[in-house]
Amino acid sequence: MTEDFLFASGSVTAGHPDKLCDQISDAIVDRFLLQDPLSRVAAECAVSKGVVFVACHFASQAVVDIPEIARQLIGQVGYDEERFNPRDCTVMTTLAELPAGPHARVDERDLDDAGIERITATHVANVFGYACNQTAALMPLPIWLAHKLARRLAAVRLQRRLRYLAPDGKTQVAVEYRKRRAHRIHSITLVASQAPGERPSPARLREDLFELVLRPALADEAIGVDDKTLFFVNPEGPALDGGPSAHSGLTGRKNADDTYGEFARHSEAALSGKDPTRIDRVGAYAARHAAKNIVAAGLADECEVQLSYTIGQTRPVSLWIQTFGTGRAPDEEIAARIERCFDFRPAAIVRRFRLRELPAVHRGRFYARLAAYGHMGRLDLSLPWEATEMAAALRQ
Repeated sequence: MTEDFLFASGSVTAGHPDKLCDQISDAIVDRFLLQDPLSRVAAECAVSKGVVFVACHFASQAVVDIPEIARQLIGQVGYDEERFNPRDCTVMTTLAELPAGPHARVDERDLDDAGIERITATHVANVFGYACNQTAALMPLPIWLAHKLARRLAAVRLQRRLRYLAPDGKTQVAVEYRKRRAHRIHSITLVASQAPGERPSPARLREDLFELVLRPALADEAIGVDDKTLFFVNPEGPALDGGPSAHSGLTGRKNADDTYGEFARHSEAALSGKDPTRIDRVGAYAARHAAKNIVAAGLADECEVQLSYTIGQTRPVSLWIQTFGTGRAPDEEIAARIERCFDFRPAAIVRRFRLRELPAVHRGRFYARLAAYGHMGRLDLSLPWEATEMAAALRQ
């Protein structure tokens, strides 16, 4: 295994068209579950210049105004330009009712163990969870820093500290590793779109972003920029306007941003736009929970957990882990501990994480907040799959 290498991960702001679609899709999930926690819903979104398209399949007692949800999200993200804004963009929808199914309105809280055993996976899914000790959140450093920069870039715009910024932005951080440990930041790239009107010179833009975005975002990091770190700003020239007017967006097109920045494997399916019955979403959260607790327990410096589900089966047909040579016990022994401590059955995951209740707990906006800046490693949200309450049990 190569121990000295360079690795880069990227993130995007909430105003990126793909992330706008993810947020609209998850806001729809939030609204259905807020009104009817037993809803089943799958929502996908596409955006382009002046157009939003939403496809939604659902079975629910809720009454949801999908076009209004889309317009609210567009406004919250900050699009108010002539070419794309919540007031006069076209919102098209196609709606279909899901079939009832054998467990259509089952509340997992009411089930005993035999009842949980009867709730099977309804989709084929290979899901991955990963954790490492590179950051306080037990996330890989490149994606952690890329998300911090993207959030700071968005915050500077929302606070109107740089009035010329538009909502769409991208970040990338390349980290140099030695002996598989983060050593230094090799390079940072920021792509900041600019709104119509006043546009700064390249020199001023670079200085503004260094002082107001890069420096504050990395101020509390143990590994920061040094005199050899490369800093690129809009390498291809001015990013004028950006957003759906410049490039289209689609739900589920940023899986690496949502998970581990491709430092580790991620699941094959999109996470956003799906209710808690979808094992390809909640299984990824359960796998992350297991991997994070392994690292928090001190059993390994990094750990990847794979769960494979098949239709009609309650339990994963396989559970496989690897610790990349960092385990304090054999991988087989760690896997056995995971199987003893965690219940990966679909209904058990939903009940343990309270996945139907969280939109109400968070005042109607839980899943939509996951849809930008990552579903994993979020210290700004109290995510149940980020808790390390099982670390002590795993050590025994």
